[in-house]
Amino acid sequence: MTDDRKALQAGWKQTRAHLEAARADLAHLPGIDLSTTTEFLEHNELGLAFDCLVDLADDLGLPLRFWQHMDRAAREMRLYSEALHTPHLTAADSCLRHLAVASEQN
Repeated sequence: MTDDRKALQAGWKQTRAHLEAARADLAHLPGIDLSTTTEFLEHNELGLAFDCLVDLADDLGLPLRFWQHMDRAAREMRLYSEALHTPHLTAADSCLRHLAVASEQN
């Protein structure tokens, strides 16, 4: 196995750990269906799992810890856009906004 492949797999493992930690923050909430997110994680579809988690969490007022895990995953996957002022916000941009709000509340 090449060093590049090892580095890629290590990055996936770290990103998955951040997403799993964020998912754990949602697991105890009533009415939250994590089956799609779990399936994406099982198939190494980390970007899709990220999008699902942001979509599920968008209106829940989750603690800073959740958004920090999501932020770390977004940074690992290099999801942040260069121009946050664009009319179409991505899940990563939404994550960044929530992180800022949660940080202000702590």
